[in-house]
This record gives sequence, C-alpha cells and structure tokens, in this order.
Amino acid sequence: MSIENTFIVKDITNDLGFSVKDKLFILVEAQSTASVNIIVRSFMYLAHTYQEHFKETKQNLYGTKPVIIPKPELYVIFSCDTSIDTDVLTLSEQFFGGEEAAIEVRVKVITEKNSKGIIEQYILFTKVLDEQVKAYGYTKKAIDETLRICESYDILNEFLKEHEKEVADIMISLYSQDEIYEMFLHEVKEESKAEGKAEGKAEGKEDMVIEMIKNNLEPSLISTISHFSLEKINEIKERLLNNVQLANE
Repeated sequence: MSIENTFIVKDITNDLGFSVKDKLFILVEAQSTASVNIIVRSFMYLAHTYQEHFKETKQNLYGTKPVIIPKPELYVIFSCDTSIDTDVLTLSEQFFGGEEAAIEVRVKVITEKNSKGIIEQYILFTKVLDEQVKAYGYTKKAIDETLRICESYDILNEFLKEHEKEVADIMISLYSQDEIYEMFLHEVKEESKAEGKAEGKAEGKEDMVIEMIKNNLEPSLISTISHFSLEKINEIKERLLNNVQLANE
C-alpha cells in the first residue's frame, strides 16, 4: 500500500510514505533546512496515517481484540549542512530535557555524512540546485544548469538521463507560484532584451504565458499564475499551434 503525501489538516503533507505488507509503515521527510520540529511533524504524519489505516482495515479500536498495528519507522533527510550531529532525534531529548514522557518519537537522521548510494546522490543534487538558484534565481537557467552539472559529475546520471523532463517539471512545481511567475517573467525579459523589444505590460504577460505553454505547464497552473482565463490560454495555445503549422508548410 502506498501512502504518498499523507494528508494532514491545512494541506500539510509528508514527502514520502509507504508500507511493507501490513507490518511496517515508513515515513520519510526531506528538508533543506535542519530543524528539530521535524520530530513533531513526523508524529503528526504518523498519527494521521494510523487513523487512515484503521479506517481502511475496518478495525475496531473500541473492541477487546488487539488491533493489528504496523510498526513505524521515521526518517528525515537533511540535504543542508547542519550542526545536528546525532543519528536519531527523539521527542524526549529535544523537547522535554531528556525526561520520560507519555509518548516517545524517534526520527532517524540521514545527512551527506552518513548517507550512501542514491540518497547521497539525491543530497548532492539538492545542493547543486540550491547553488544554481543562488546564482540565477528562480529561473529555467538554474534548472538547466543543475541538470548539466549533475550529468557532468555523474550525480543521479542514469536516472536523470531517463527522466530529465519529468525531473525538470517537478523542480518547477516545487517553486511557489510567485517564484514560478518570477522564473518565466525573467525569461521573457531576457529574451525581450536580446531581441531589442519594447513591449507593454499586457504583451509581456502574454509572452510569459507563451513560455509556460512551450514548457508544457498545465493550463490550470498557467491560469493561476497569470490570472488569464483558461479560454484565453487555450486561445493562445491554438494560435501557437497554427503558427507552427504555417511555418512547416
């Protein structure tokens, strides 16, 4: 059973969750900023996951028969440099001064120092991405440079060769709406400068929409960012297709 993106109130989600038959729940969080608050969030994800598990399996929590409860494992991957030097973060140590409490939560910590294989490569990948965003902002160039550098240094190389477009789309989707807007507005401005254009605000906005269409973003996402209606976006898309067809004739 998959428990990807476990839902918590107010759209809080965990990064990855899965179970092994009915015996084990594994919940994983990846963080670019280290914080012991991950212990509390992991506890919340786990509690909700158990709640959903009991609903799906139709077990009676009020009966006398012991319920079947999968054993949990909680992990956090810190892709940043961190002063946290322990392999396990516990609720009692971090929040109750080491005193015994009614509940205990143990989150296993994975960093670049104690990781290997694909997880180590994932951490290196996120570090490269962070550096490129610092250099180029939230732009497509930052994504392109990240993929180029990782290919050069054999970081997730095999995976990226097979799934480069999907990875680029995911990287874009991780940006906030403001960041996506900034990304494509930056691209439009740079292209306009290169071509010596002096376009008005509305015209520049349409160019931004065209760039998003060319990059295969979902119309609903384009509409949210640009505030254009879906009808307007489809009209622009159709016009683009007609221009391509005319150019090929």
